Order: sequence, then structure tokens, then C-alpha cells
Amino acid sequence: MIDREEGPMSVCHQCELLGIARSSLYYTPSKAGDKDLQLMEALDKLYLEDPTRGTRRMVRELQKKGHKVGRHHVRTLMQIMRIKTVYCRPRTTIIDPARYKYPYLLRNLEIQKANQVWSLDISYIPMARGYMYLLAIMDVYSRCILGWSLSNTMEAEWVVNTLRMTVNKYGRPEIINSDQGSQFTSDEYIDFVKSLETVKISMDGKGRATDNVYIERFFRTIKYEKIYLEHPENGSELYNICSQFINYYNEKRDHSSIGNNPPILVYQRAA
Repeated sequence: MIDREEGPMSVCHQCELLGIARSSLYYTPSKAGDKDLQLMEALDKLYLEDPTRGTRRMVRELQKKGHKVGRHHVRTLMQIMRIKTVYCRPRTTIIDPARYKYPYLLRNLEIQKANQVWSLDISYIPMARGYMYLLAIMDVYSRCILGWSLSNTMEAEWVVNTLRMTVNKYGRPEIINSDQGSQFTSDEYIDFVKSLETVKISMDGKGRATDNVYIERFFRTIKYEKIYLEHPENGSELYNICSQFINYYNEKRDHSSIGNNPPILVYQRAA
């Protein structure tokens, strides 16, 4: 019950009630110079073409395109963009600095129903005057995007609030799979998933984006079929573009891997 005599509700309290992070409220793009924005867009396209390119190969490809850039700067931009080189062979000698390590549970797993496995991932999204990050939550069986949001930072609070809203709407999956990014190994994220009790945590092998292949394909699709064609000017335009495309992707775009049906139809039949 609302007490009308309490006065205006603070923005912080409103965000808590809505389950969103304050940093996501205004959709303000992150700042970057024009040269770096051009480099980041070129890097993103190169990564989508071949995710096995490391910094040396990225530098060579950028220099072929006329960009004057060194390896150190490319490494810094790739870290900002959350781009991680995919390795063809296991990196057996690399020590994982993550505080939490959970096994990858999807190997040889037969996914037979909706809400059996959800995949979470974050991708860099370029704009004409900055960039933002897109978080997507996919039901792997149906390929349906159940939840998504944009932010100009990659805070764990943002990830947890988006996941919480998705669970509230669709119920709990059996497994939630992510990579080993700091948002997914944070206390806040781990504690929330554990609070769901019946949900198992799965994490990709380090340097193995192919472990989360379906959601990576979604990011490639939304960038090439929508974002790179429309070049949003700001966060508000980007939000509208993502909303329109995800609705189309879920409701109208047929997928050959699920019987040439749209994801939402497959999800609703199976849920």
C-alpha cells in the first residue's frame, strides 16, 4: 500500500522497486575519441569475422586498412570492448584469476526442453557518439531472447537485476551458463544465482567463446542485420533499435535449427 503523505519517492527507491540499476536508467553512452570509436568498430567487425585473431593479427589487419595503431593500444581497446581471443587448443598453462570457478555443464548435454539452459553474455555495441554494452539472456533450446538490457558500464548489479527480472517473468531454469567475466564471478552474481537454490551454475572455459556459441551468433546477427546498418546516434536510438530487432528476432525470424520456426513459438510450445 502506498502512503501518499510520504512525499516524492527517490530515484534509488524507484530503481529498487523496478529491479533496474541506476546506471542503466539514462542510457548515457560511454565517451571515446573519434579515432578510438573508428578503431573499436573496425576491431568488432574483425572479431566477428574471425574470433581467433589475437592482438598481433588485429594490429596487422588494422594497419592494412590504414589505421596507425600499436599492439598495446589494441589490447586496451579489446579489454574495454570485452573481446577475448578464442583459442583453437586448450590453454593448459594459463592460471585463471577468477575468484569462482564452475565447470562447463553443457558439454555433451542433450538440451531437450525450454528453461533447461539459459545462456548469458555481454557484447560491445558501437554508436556514432560512443558505445554501450548489451546483455542478453537466451533460452538455448528455443533460441528465444528472454531478457536483455543496455548499460554504459558492466556492473554486476546491472547483470543481477536483468537476470532477476527475467526469472520473475519466466521462472527458474535448470542451468545458467556464462563466461568467466568479472560480472559473472562477482559475489553479487554468484550469491543471487545460489539464492535460486535449484539452479546450477555453468561457466565457459577461459578463451572459449564457442562454448556459448548460440548467443554469440545472436550478437553477430543483431550487429550485421541492424546496428551496423542504422548507426544509432545515442543510447535512446540504440534502445529502440535493439527493442525492435529483438521483437522481430523472437516473433518473426525463422531459424533452421529449430524447424524453421520463430523462437517465441518454440519456447511457448515447450514451456
